[in-house]
Amino acid sequence: MILKGKKVVIMGVRNKWSIAWGAAKAAYDQGAEVICTCTGDSLEKVKDLLKETPGASVYVMEDVGSDESIDTCLEEIKKDHGKIDGFLHAIAHAFTEDLRNDFILTSRNGYAHAVDVSSYSLVAITRMAKEKDMLNEGASIIAYTYYGSEKAIEGYNVMGVAKAALEASIRYLAKDLGKDGMRINGISAGPIKTLSAKGIKDFGSILDVVEEKAPLHRNVTPMEVGDATAFLFSDMSKAITGEIIHVDNGFSTVGV
Repeated sequence: MILKGKKVVIMGVRNKWSIAWGAAKAAYDQGAEVICTCTGDSLEKVKDLLKETPGASVYVMEDVGSDESIDTCLEEIKKDHGKIDGFLHAIAHAFTEDLRNDFILTSRNGYAHAVDVSSYSLVAITRMAKEKDMLNEGASIIAYTYYGSEKAIEGYNVMGVAKAALEASIRYLAKDLGKDGMRINGISAGPIKTLSAKGIKDFGSILDVVEEKAPLHRNVTPMEVGDATAFLFSDMSKAITGEIIHVDNGFSTVGV
């Protein structure tokens, strides 16, 4: 088991369809002590899910747009678990109208909200975890992104801009974290049916295109993304940092 003896925090678990839940299960299967975070309205669902991963725990991080909320959650985790070996950032949000309407109609508030929650929160959480000295030497940080950061995807709109900012942040954070022997990478996962995906107009057609065009002619699963996440948490990936790894059955490599 490649994560035996490691403690990892999985941020953003919502329900059994969450990509973050696939990561939690993969980390657990590889021997890690799993610590999850979720919002208050998902707490009971996540507690029920954790019956499948005995010994795992969950904490509420209500609002990543609030430094106070992040601070409270990290303090609780540190008090109960001490230093950790890494965390997964699987958190994103945009207003529904900014996904359903043309991108040009994105409001100033909607733009700021999407970037704050989906991108800046990674910077804030990383900084505060370092300030609290809760990251072990060699810690690995991972964030989830999507191909809509690189190409204009119908219906992805302002979230694509937020994910582009997330990916740029990963590269700059890699430079800073590397001074302390820590790593950070992103996983660009193929489209998966999640609660968040329901907000994207005609999402089913995106799945159909991937199945048709991807070299492996299928869509990716949460567990496959979770397996890649476990690898990046592990010492087997200790020379990898600042990268965006595509786990999408090769779709991003195809032109037409």
